Amino acid sequence: MGECHVHAGIAPHQVENVLTEYPEAELLVHPECGCSTSGMYLKSEGILPKEKTHILSTGNMLTHSKASHADEFVVATEVGIIHQMEKQNPEKRFIPANPDAICPFMKMITLEKVLAALKEDKHIISVPTETAVQAKLAIERMVSIG
Repeated sequence: MGECHVHAGIAPHQVENVLTEYPEAELLVHPECGCSTSGMYLKSEGILPKEKTHILSTGNMLTHSKASHADEFVVATEVGIIHQMEKQNPEKRFIPANPDAICPFMKMITLEKVLAALKEDKHIISVPTETAVQAKLAIERMVSIG
């Protein structure tokens, strides 16, 4: 389907439940999450407060949480980012919308493996030219968003 199974698995009811428990928290939602469409709708209807509801890339979640004056954040994305957020903001609290949102594939990537791939031409992935052209366009769009 062309989606991240971890992001797609974060459901609106999970976000609602966590926000009920932490009503003062800001909500940070990755745009690929299964809850993002309902989040945008609820924000536009004023059901979720506009000033506390943010649809952001993971990089922008890090930037926003550092700049924000909020003390608590409900985070709707892969839970691995929470460690980075806590390290960057030890005085703030980060609550996963779904604590089971763990990507086993992301956990396979390490700095050592990336370095080996770059230095030793290891782990080379080949795809058809048409796929590479489409993938490059998608990556360029993601990079331009931030």
